Amino acid sequence: MQARRDAVAFATTRGVSQRRACTLLDVARSALGYCSRLAVKDAPALKRMAELSLQYPRYGYRRVAIFLRRDGHEMSFGRAHRLWQASRLQLPKKRGRKRIASGRPRPNAPNGPNQVWSYDCVFDWCANGQKLKCLTVSDEWTKEGLAIEVDGRIRSPRVIEVLSRLVSEHGAPRFLRSDNVLHREAAAIWRQKFSFPQHAAGVV
Repeated sequence: MQARRDAVAFATTRGVSQRRACTLLDVARSALGYCSRLAVKDAPALKRMAELSLQYPRYGYRRVAIFLRRDGHEMSFGRAHRLWQASRLQLPKKRGRKRIASGRPRPNAPNGPNQVWSYDCVFDWCANGQKLKCLTVSDEWTKEGLAIEVDGRIRSPRVIEVLSRLVSEHGAPRFLRSDNVLHREAAAIWRQKFSFPQHAAGVV
């Protein structure tokens, strides 16, 4: 109904009379000035719910409903759930953590520095919602962070450029380790480009 009322308002700005616009859009003229009493009733509770959500970011609608009752708001769990969904305050679903099998030996485990480098991409977001991609390279033996490249997107040529720079600074490792398929292909191209032998800079 609100969308049709907005359409009537837009039509009147284009020179169509209000009566004609209501007839064309099948809207009762008496409904143009209607204001939902439910929205007015929910406004204080919605405001307080948003404040509680910021104060307790890990609380769900049931626990927030208890706080609202203490503040004097008439709040059932059903109403709290409706307001919670209307405010888009749902908590993000928890992701299961990957567990590494402790009994399985890690392939090509290093026994000294500069033998195995691992690299991967992690993601973050700016305050304005812009997505950031971070390429991280580390030495598995020393746990030293060799490089962190941050950009909106990182393609294979950029990966090759970063690896080439690190080799010029630290020398070539025996193995490179990555779970990212595209970056593993980039490492294979990088190895061929610099003519490393098969045992050097192997992609694992």
